[in-house]
Amino acid sequence: MAKRYQYKSYRQRRRENQNMLLLGLAAVLVVGGMFYLVKKRWAGAAEVGPGQAESTASGHYALRDSGIAPFERVIETPVETPQGAQGKEPEDPQKTSSPAQNPAAEKDTVVVAPISDPVTSPEAVTLIESAVAFEEKGQYIAARNKLNEVLGLELSSEFRNKVKLKMSQLSEQWLFGKQLLEGDNRTMPYQVKSGDVLALIARDYKVSHQLLMKINGIKDARSLQAGTTIKVVQGPFHARVYRSTYSLDLYLGDMFVKTYKVGLGKEGNDTPTGLWRVKSGGKLISPTWTDPDTHKTYVADDPDYPLGSRWIALEGLEGDAKGREGFALHGTKDPHTIGTRSSRGCIRLYNGEIIELYDILVPIHSKVTVVD
Repeated sequence: MAKRYQYKSYRQRRRENQNMLLLGLAAVLVVGGMFYLVKKRWAGAAEVGPGQAESTASGHYALRDSGIAPFERVIETPVETPQGAQGKEPEDPQKTSSPAQNPAAEKDTVVVAPISDPVTSPEAVTLIESAVAFEEKGQYIAARNKLNEVLGLELSSEFRNKVKLKMSQLSEQWLFGKQLLEGDNRTMPYQVKSGDVLALIARDYKVSHQLLMKINGIKDARSLQAGTTIKVVQGPFHARVYRSTYSLDLYLGDMFVKTYKVGLGKEGNDTPTGLWRVKSGGKLISPTWTDPDTHKTYVADDPDYPLGSRWIALEGLEGDAKGREGFALHGTKDPHTIGTRSSRGCIRLYNGEIIELYDILVPIHSKVTVVD
């Protein structure tokens, strides 16, 4: 039977034609996009070989997945001159117009970028490159150790911050993760013996039992079983507070771990510089507190309770801090004050971060140094 013709109005036919045109356009864009991505991937594979550090289009090296700011340098590598192209200058990202302006071109070298960071020492750059190579091979402890050496050298503030960021990322693997990494002398295995108590094990290593519970995924400290092996940390931890940058750096011994943002004392109630230590019995969860100005007493359930989730009391040992008490690391009900001078001299942290620090620092052994 012949197919019956269906009448369509001019408006319907016009809409169908427009739809067909849009579908055709979309197909062209999809095919073009796929071609561009494949071409870009091939080009990237040619630039970065297996086991090499990733680089930007200008040849800058950076720690993979780290956010490390690229450092600029000149890489002298031979350039193969294509046949029939003798005398032609290699492409120069600085767009120099002649070999006289670009001495590297006369030596058949590729100019990646000029050295633009006069503060960072060449030794630091070499150590960062070494850390890159170790990380690429999965040798995270060696990479961590090299970066910790870098922090003791001349660095620009940008480089220092980026290296610290990378080290804080590495700490999630070697320190806060359950796995023990080869070559690490900061953590070690411990075989639980009959009668062992987690709090006493932690005391022997100068860390908190809360930290050991977190690292080992222990829900209840009483469930510790003889014969099992847990990961322990060789403490103690220390902190260094920088008033100029409103930051607190956490260290395990002399090994940098991570950075926290803090709030400090307002003018007239400046946070005293010098050496402090965590006071014996000074770690408290939302303690009752009396405002020394208004004499109003706050308890943890008050809606305007000002101290946040934790209180770590400090006692002064040296410098302006010597002999002084009443100061502490604590949380806050006003997170917008972090990074400002707004307290009565105490060191404020975000509530989640003060809980983390509470589970890391221990009384007597953990020191806090405040500097400008």
